[in-house]
Amino acid sequence: MGNQETLFTKIIKRDIAADIIYEDDLCLAFKDISPQAPSHVLLIPKVVIPRLVDAKAEHKEILGHLMLKAGHIATLLDIGDDFRVVINNGAGACQSVFHLHMHIMGGRNFTWPPG
Repeated sequence: MGNQETLFTKIIKRDIAADIIYEDDLCLAFKDISPQAPSHVLLIPKVVIPRLVDAKAEHKEILGHLMLKAGHIATLLDIGDDFRVVINNGAGACQSVFHLHMHIMGGRNFTWPPG
């Protein structure tokens, strides 16, 4: 899992409780504790990649896996085809946990541009 301990690695190890809705050998999805939509889930890789910009060629498989699972999780959440996937990269983009994660949000109309 890498040598960096994050809030999310503690969730993966079950040291911190989370409302987990999906898990496989590569990733874990759980409900966001501060939802910005009726359905708001975080999808994280089990390997620590601090930011998207830190991803390397050897992360291609996990990055693709996360993208495929985003659609699967939207189906599990019953939010249909209308959902938003967001990855914040860096503190200036509001990334607060430096373990790559995708926000999957749905259940309401979204505006553009996001804020």
